[in-house]
Amino acid sequence: QVQLVESGGGLVQPGGSLRLSCAASGFTFVNYGMSWYRQPPGKEREFVAGISGTGGSTSYADSVKGRFTISRDNARNTVYLQMNSLKPEDTAVYYCVRTGYWGQGTQVTVSS
Repeated sequence: QVQLVESGGGLVQPGGSLRLSCAASGFTFVNYGMSWYRQPPGKEREFVAGISGTGGSTSYADSVKGRFTISRDNARNTVYLQMNSLKPEDTAVYYCVRTGYWGQGTQVTVSS
């Protein structure tokens, strides 16, 4: 069955960096685009970034452009989200998503 397991969240100070990872299994990874979504406290889930199956195409929410980078390693069935220059408003649960499937989420807290 499809499994998406996120890791790498935590507490970081404003201006800091984190790298999230999502280990995928149960499907042919290269055949699927992957995305990261997030849900800030008390708010709706929102799109953060997406990447095509080959990794040749990416897209980002305006709020993270220039600060976040999505990438994937198809040999390791893993997608990453490098987050730099983090702001308190980036605090959220971050989810790895494949069409029809969501991971369990990983908490990112940006606070001094």
